[in-house]
Amino acid sequence: MKNSIIIIFLALFISCKQEAKIENSIENDVTFLASDELEGRQTGTEGEKKAASYITKRFKDLGLSPKGTQEFLQPFSFKPKTNPHDEVKFDVNGDGTITGNNVIGFLDNKAENTIIIGAHYDHLGFGGEGSLYRDSIKAVHNGADDNASGIGILLNLASKLKEKNTKNNYVFMTFSGEEMGLLGSNYFVKNPTIDLKKVSYMINMDMVGRMKKDSSLAVYGTGTSPIFRQVLKSHNDNFKLIQQESGVGPSDHTSFYLADIPVLHFFTGQHEDYHKPGDDSEKLNYNGMYLISDYIFNIISDLDDNGKLAFRKTKNESEDAPRFKVGLGVIPDYLFDGKGMRIDGISEDKPAQKAGLLKGDIVIKLGDSLVTNMMSYMRALSVFEEGNTTKVLVKRGDAEIEKEINF
Repeated sequence: MKNSIIIIFLALFISCKQEAKIENSIENDVTFLASDELEGRQTGTEGEKKAASYITKRFKDLGLSPKGTQEFLQPFSFKPKTNPHDEVKFDVNGDGTITGNNVIGFLDNKAENTIIIGAHYDHLGFGGEGSLYRDSIKAVHNGADDNASGIGILLNLASKLKEKNTKNNYVFMTFSGEEMGLLGSNYFVKNPTIDLKKVSYMINMDMVGRMKKDSSLAVYGTGTSPIFRQVLKSHNDNFKLIQQESGVGPSDHTSFYLADIPVLHFFTGQHEDYHKPGDDSEKLNYNGMYLISDYIFNIISDLDDNGKLAFRKTKNESEDAPRFKVGLGVIPDYLFDGKGMRIDGISEDKPAQKAGLLKGDIVIKLGDSLVTNMMSYMRALSVFEEGNTTKVLVKRGDAEIEKEINF
């Protein structure tokens, strides 16, 4: 009898350990969401619905309560805009209408204020307008880094925050329609299922799966509350932080910043698989993702007893960006903080590839202009038009190499 009790106890212990492991496994979540079965999770497709069902089940398993308009779901219907300068119209009927779903879970600690933790789960399906894939063969864009990675960390944070840091409530919000123009987050802010006046701050994660060897981590929105910089610094033991003050950027935190809510947006940088079929789950840095999850958890813990954070408006750096008519055809390394503009990827059959530029080259001069950072690179590029020819000077290792660029 005694041996039987021991065996039962061990079986229950192992089962609980396995359940906890599954509950906290970022890799399991990302692998499913970025699988071919979901066909790229494009908004309004069956793949998006499967992803929403998976996230709903995970929320239930984690003990979250529903905070959508239809249980965990917040459906929103829209007609895609044909004019890029028009606003998308929601809740329309007729041909061409698409319905997406935000998935919203709630951790109710009976607190005065609420923290929103968000990430988008939609991606590009088989490509379409946002794809950088140039092959004629149809291919699934699985979007492991963009943005199954953000969902994986969000779910991991939900498991960590149960019965911890209980001086705030938590809304875990996964958005659809981000790739079509921040539609899900925009819709939620206009049609909230919680009192936005009670939101202390919002954390967003978008492309957090490919931390590089130098452990660079970009954090945007650091100027949207006076306390953010201090807290980010005091808990940073692992990262080379690249901080941007602006609350405006190309992800869902922007929708909340524009509603006067402090925001922090986490990002590990672009790469050569961005918006291409090669963005697969086996290429992600899962150790780095766990470090990011721990870092965000420590930030939340530090702010637990700070009440509702003060909001501060920031300058929108994108308003100062010059307009340009041509491009080199490169993916810049946005986390590079050295002198120049480092190339993180080369597009096929574009000026940079034709000139013989390589990934890792650092552009230090374009035409007559010195390049010291991204802004000076864009200013240098803005003076050229299609058909122009110029020289580009790059640093490759210890050597400086000059190439001719034909736009």
